[in-house]
Amino acid sequence: MFDVLLSHIENKVDITDEQKSQVQSFFTLKKLRRKQYLLQEGDICKSLSFVSRGLLKSFFLDEKGNEHINMFAFEGWWISDFNSFINQEKSVLNIDAIEETEVLMITLENYEKMLLEIPVMDRYFRILYQNSLVTKDYRLIVSNGYTAEEKYLQLAQKNPEMIKRVPHNLIASYLGLAPETVSRIRKKNSLNNT
Repeated sequence: MFDVLLSHIENKVDITDEQKSQVQSFFTLKKLRRKQYLLQEGDICKSLSFVSRGLLKSFFLDEKGNEHINMFAFEGWWISDFNSFINQEKSVLNIDAIEETEVLMITLENYEKMLLEIPVMDRYFRILYQNSLVTKDYRLIVSNGYTAEEKYLQLAQKNPEMIKRVPHNLIASYLGLAPETVSRIRKKNSLNNT
């Protein structure tokens, strides 16, 4: 169950076998059924979660009850309502499972303790946060500056696994498009590829 996490860490930083064992001691495993919540709006996000198997989505609901997807988390991705986690404030996000999922969870107390006891993990998370900022900036540019078709095609090019695994109505929500628009774009592009 820790193979995916340890592999992810090793791809970013050099870590010893002893440090790997230490890292594992800070986490607990949680299994989620499809559509089961990991976090609900209004709750305090008590853990930072690493997806070892499955697929989650993070979203908020607008005043009309419409779902707006913030991110998807596949195997090898981290997910939380980070503001809620770090500041221990009520969450504005919901996180639920699109598929049966297993996550490795670390509490804020264990997270801070791990960073102090295993300094290489501080570097690992710094690299993740830098990458996350770059990704969020790019997503904002795409969201505000691209046409519907360009948004979809960029996503398909950058993350083909998402296009394969995530239902198109959820892709539409993530891109801020109507499901009919995504269906039309998919149909047009499948015809162009034949």
